[in-house]
Amino acid sequence: MSDLDQLVATARADFDAAANPAALEDAKAKYLGKAGRVTELLKGLAALSPEEKKTRGAQINVVKQQIESALTARRQALADAELQIQLKAEALDVSLPGRQSGLGGLHPVSRTMERIEAIFGSMGFDVADGPEIETDWMSFTALNNPENHPARSMQDTFYVDMKDEGGRWYNLRPHTSPMQVRYARAHAAKHAAQMAQGQAMPEIRVIAPGRTYRVDSDATHSPMFHQCEGLWIGENVSFKDLKSVFTDFFRTFFETDDLDLRFRPSFFPFTEPSAEVDIAFSSGPLKGRWLEVAGSGQVHPNVVRNFGLDPERYIGFAFGMGPDRLTMLRYGVNDLRLFFDGDLRFLSQFR
Repeated sequence: MSDLDQLVATARADFDAAANPAALEDAKAKYLGKAGRVTELLKGLAALSPEEKKTRGAQINVVKQQIESALTARRQALADAELQIQLKAEALDVSLPGRQSGLGGLHPVSRTMERIEAIFGSMGFDVADGPEIETDWMSFTALNNPENHPARSMQDTFYVDMKDEGGRWYNLRPHTSPMQVRYARAHAAKHAAQMAQGQAMPEIRVIAPGRTYRVDSDATHSPMFHQCEGLWIGENVSFKDLKSVFTDFFRTFFETDDLDLRFRPSFFPFTEPSAEVDIAFSSGPLKGRWLEVAGSGQVHPNVVRNFGLDPERYIGFAFGMGPDRLTMLRYGVNDLRLFFDGDLRFLSQFR
């Protein structure tokens, strides 16, 4: 074996012994670097005659190509080995079940709101929606609750740094009653010509579900909570209709006929007479306990007048209930704050 063949064999052995790219680059420098053995051979051509230089130079170029080819082959081998290690580390076991995204679901209070709307919708009630930032007139005055009246403290609310044309602060609505006022006034305006001719206005049947705000915070109260208020106004609407509507609603909502209602005299500025509505189950963990679930009453004549209607002709009832409390009763939840904590361990039970 000639010295050049021996050089190629030695280079291949050194390249094969390189365990990583850094070691391979060190071996390359030994043969192809500025002070490498092939470079030294090329420098030695200067001392040869022209004829010898031509022959020897051709031989050295062949050796250089063989060494470079061996270097390229080793680089590719190291790269392939690294790729195999990476692929093995990232390998997927296709025999295992796939990872699935968790399924979402409606919030329990949203479920209740939809249930309320569906039940009242089957009774012919429209659903009204409106602004959560209201004027003082809509939130209080129109509901027979004038300025500085002590009854306003029953709905102590939050105020916005903005005033209406009368210089009164806007507020976060303490109840959804303003939507009853807005809906009734729009309804009266729509049928004004009809009423001016002495004809009867079509009845008003509407519920107003939505978020409301008051300065409350404990296990059964929250600064932000949900409310659903309802209104039925016509020429011959009585407490009998109110009791019938509530009886059908609660028995349908809780899916049981083993449920009794009672009306307790109470006070609300916007109704007269007024009553709290209690229910009692005939079976189950709440058997025999009277639970307050709503407030109600015959709409006060002043409020009917603010609707744009004649209180001597039109009469009806209004009510308000808390979907949050109904949700607690339906699902056996004992702390209202759980609905607003955002704890997925709690919420996932209602999927």
